[in-house]
Parts: sequence; C-alpha cells; structure tokens
Amino acid sequence: MAQGHSLGSKTGLYGASVEYALHSLLWLIEPREPPLSSRNLAEFQGISASLLAKVMPKLEKAGLVASSGGINGGYRLARGADEITVLDVVTAIDRDKRLFDCKEIRAGCVLFNGHLPEWSAGRTCTIHAVMLRAENSMRKELARTTLLDLVNAVGFPKPFGEDAARWFGERTAAREASRVAAVKTGRRRPAKT
Repeated sequence: MAQGHSLGSKTGLYGASVEYALHSLLWLIEPREPPLSSRNLAEFQGISASLLAKVMPKLEKAGLVASSGGINGGYRLARGADEITVLDVVTAIDRDKRLFDCKEIRAGCVLFNGHLPEWSAGRTCTIHAVMLRAENSMRKELARTTLLDLVNAVGFPKPFGEDAARWFGERTAAREASRVAAVKTGRRRPAKT
C-alpha cells in the first residue's frame, strides 16, 4: 500500500477531480515553453487523461488557468501560485458542494405529527450547527492555503524538478517530431500560420 493512502474504498468529500486538479496545478507553477498539455500532465502523473481533460476546462472557466491551442498548446496558471487557493480549486471543480446536507428529520418524529414543537422549532438543529462550524473551519483552511504553500511544503529536490522538466521537454519534442513526420508523409496537412 502506498504511503498516505488509507485502507478501504471509501470516497472522500471531494472526489478525484479535485485531487487531479491540485496535483496538476502544482506542475504549472514553473512556467514552461510550450505550456503543458492535459495529456502530458496526466501521463506524467499516471492519472486518467480523460478525467483530467474534463477538469482543466473547469479550471480555465474559473480563471485559474489559461489555455492555448494548437500543437504547442497547453495550460499555464492564469494568476500567481500565491494567488490561487485550494478553496479556489475546490470551488472550480465541485462548485458549492456542502459538507453536510441537513434533511431536517427532526420534524419526522412520530411524536411531533410532522410539526416541530415550539421548544425545537426556533433553533437550528444542533447536528446541523456542528456540521456548519466544521465546514466553515475547513473552508477557512482551504482559503488560506495557496498553491505556493503546497509546493513549498512538498519540497521537491532540485534533481527531481530537473528530471520533470526534461521529461516534459522530451514529450513536447516527440509530439512535434510526430507532427512533422505526419505532414511529410501526407497524413496530415501543415498547421496554418
């Protein structure tokens, strides 16, 4: 079992899309030419390319990344890593997903006949109240933590960063060589300039 993974198959509050988005954004902190494609980001991290291809447009719509098209297209951060919070990412992916969805089942008690008694009706359900406090606390933590905070906490060793840059560069070069070969063999029209 990989370190940091829990046993079981329980699903977290936020799904894989949030995790994929956050990890991918960390690779966009260092500006690269050309920018990184979602396909290369997915392959590099060993994650679902099809899911990441759905995640990146959500981040773009939220103004967290900017994209460029074409063979050398890809994604860049739209703002500084110190200006993008984890809450920004969570909101872009899962919108207003709440920690707890109170169904107000108190009124369902057979003794109440479908109507909360006066002693209970004027108060927020105590279970709902504690869940709201927990959610507010969590959202404050997500709002105060930026992408820069995350990458600084990871502390990638310099050789790893260099290896990553080399890998992305090689992938881009291979993609360009494939495009040029396809144009030469007539399988593809040259890109318009």
